[in-house]
Amino acid sequence: MPRQTAEQAARLSVAPMMDWTDRHCRYLHRLLSRHALLYTEMVTAPALIRGGAVHLLTYNAAEHPVALQLGGSDPAELAQAARVGAGEGYDEINLNVGCPSDRVQSGTFGAVLMKTPDLVADCVTAMIAAVEVPVTVKCRIGVDDQTPEDVLPDFLMRIRDAGVTRVAIHARKAWLQGLSPKENRDIPPLDYDLVHAMKAAFPDMHISINGGLETLSQARDHLARGLDGAMIGRAAYHTPWDTLARADSVIFGDQDPFETPHDVVEAIVPYIEAHIASGGRLHNVTRHMLGLFQGRPGARAWRRVLSERVHAEGAGVEVLRDALAQVPKDAAA
Repeated sequence: MPRQTAEQAARLSVAPMMDWTDRHCRYLHRLLSRHALLYTEMVTAPALIRGGAVHLLTYNAAEHPVALQLGGSDPAELAQAARVGAGEGYDEINLNVGCPSDRVQSGTFGAVLMKTPDLVADCVTAMIAAVEVPVTVKCRIGVDDQTPEDVLPDFLMRIRDAGVTRVAIHARKAWLQGLSPKENRDIPPLDYDLVHAMKAAFPDMHISINGGLETLSQARDHLARGLDGAMIGRAAYHTPWDTLARADSVIFGDQDPFETPHDVVEAIVPYIEAHIASGGRLHNVTRHMLGLFQGRPGARAWRRVLSERVHAEGAGVEVLRDALAQVPKDAAA
């Protein structure tokens, strides 16, 4: 099966997650699924344009299809940042209107922008004019005291009229005061039915659902009910094998890349060796692999070896192989 476009790949995507979905995490996820759409951590437009932090856009060509998520609220600056991202070869530019973290609110981007849909429309209008690749939005169903049934349709109408055709909706409100970012991922109740209602109301938009999804079975159920895509977050990070290893067959109708998580570890060795040879540390990659054997015999020993030994000076792939030896291969499928 040839490489899919970002929209085709968005049938299943891995959510952008701060401090987690860096390029090494994405490389691991790409090994597990050839087709799922991958997202960067959020990169702020000011960091790119004022700070010149283009190094934050580094990625491996194997990651395609891969999307860059931007944070910001200045249309001109976001347009510049989108142009930089597209120039680096990203398949999609996504605007963050969903993150409730304090540092995001203080910078006037993320979920707080749900309160200013006209500004969001101005932002995406400028971004779309600046690039050829798709510009998409990730949002919440509302924030604070907003009534989601009222604000979400209006929000979607405004970004659709601005030219956005694809959106990922986290099916929770964000409480910008009183809840921590972590609490905002769990405490506000999920309203999956509202997201499905938005697909009925906006049939011309490609709508992905996000929030609380932990299995491919759940993702498939939402697709079967009529949504265009499912976006999985923390489960893909904490239990990457269980969450992603069968994605290509279950979601995309293709053959899965590997039979066991052992095979994935062996497959990532050359990548790690190249990373270390270029001055990187073993830990940069293996910190994303701790949950690869979750729930299997030897998983605790695997995590212990990686946690205790990867920070040693000169630690290399022999540490990874020692950790792998703790997991019986016949129990790893």
